[in-house]
Amino acid sequence: MALTEDHVREELKKVIDPELFVNIVDLGLIYVVTLEPVEDDKQKVLIEMTMTSPMCPAGPQLIANSKQVVEQLEEVDHVEVKIVMDPPWTPDRMTDDAKDQLGIF
Repeated sequence: MALTEDHVREELKKVIDPELFVNIVDLGLIYVVTLEPVEDDKQKVLIEMTMTSPMCPAGPQLIANSKQVVEQLEEVDHVEVKIVMDPPWTPDRMTDDAKDQLGIF
């Protein structure tokens, strides 16, 4: 099966914010997932993500965990994660499931 953006996003749901206990996809932290072909039917995965705040103490952990879960996919050659702060994250980016988990209505 070919690797898709949706597949990568599903894997990224395994990464849980240690402060909010919600996955980073449902929190709306993943802005862009790009796949670029490389040799041997492998893909380079480029992820643009943000943090809930510029000084997020969990940032390094979230980056490392994101790389780790995506690199485990058979079709992945390597992963690059870029932190972006524009546009800034707001709670509006969260899914309804994440809002329910956090009691935001």
